[in-house]
Amino acid sequence: MDAIEVKEMVRARYGGIAVGTISDCGTSSCCGTSAAPSADSNSSQMGYSADELAAVPEGANLGLGCGNPQAIAAMQPGETVIDLGSGAGFDCLLAAKQVGPEGHVIGVDMTHEMLKKARDNATRVGAANVEFRLGEIEQLPIADNTADVILSNCVINLVPDKAQVFREAFRVLKPGGRLAISDVVNIRELTPELASDRALICGCVAGAAPAQSVRSWLEAAGFRDVLINVKPESRDLVASWAPGRGIENHVASAIIEGRKPRADEAGCCSTSCCG
Repeated sequence: MDAIEVKEMVRARYGGIAVGTISDCGTSSCCGTSAAPSADSNSSQMGYSADELAAVPEGANLGLGCGNPQAIAAMQPGETVIDLGSGAGFDCLLAAKQVGPEGHVIGVDMTHEMLKKARDNATRVGAANVEFRLGEIEQLPIADNTADVILSNCVINLVPDKAQVFREAFRVLKPGGRLAISDVVNIRELTPELASDRALICGCVAGAAPAQSVRSWLEAAGFRDVLINVKPESRDLVASWAPGRGIENHVASAIIEGRKPRADEAGCCSTSCCG
């Protein structure tokens, strides 16, 4: 499959999840069909607290992530946050509470269906400091030097050109801004059968990259203080995405962090660091 086919398959999959129908690329996965009760259970396993789960309207949490980027983002009142692949708005609505009325949250998603769902959820809770924009995370519809924090939860693995995603993330961060991502990484080469499985391509497995590749892309984009913390305890969660397939032997959840240098840091020039 080429990059365009992958992208359109993922778009159809997410659109189907948003409206309650499922496309033909598989069944259970981290990008699967979780309904509200199992979505909350999945998210608890990913590290979200009961208070966080209770803070969003029903339908905002689809249980599609592989971790909790909120836990490492250290968001502060008044900050601007961007969520890459915002889905139904779960992480955006949680971030909106942390940054408060003086802060701003921008969710970006490539599916009209998810955007409608997210906007409806924001309206239901009166989250006036949140907006959702249609766009692909390889070409963000956001100006340079906008965000203090970038979040993402199990989305970048779905994108064929991951290096471009990190270049865009660097561009839209303010100098000193930070990246807080939960995603999956490849810990062992996939078998040909697993690598070509359409369900696993849009199910957060076949698109995973090795941690060293992720590090190289981040550093090439300009990020400093890159940390990639692979979570071996995610094994049971990953196994549940495709039971009996052994995918937990090939991919694991990871926390990925990085920082855009400040303008006054040595080696930081106006074009590479400050947009």
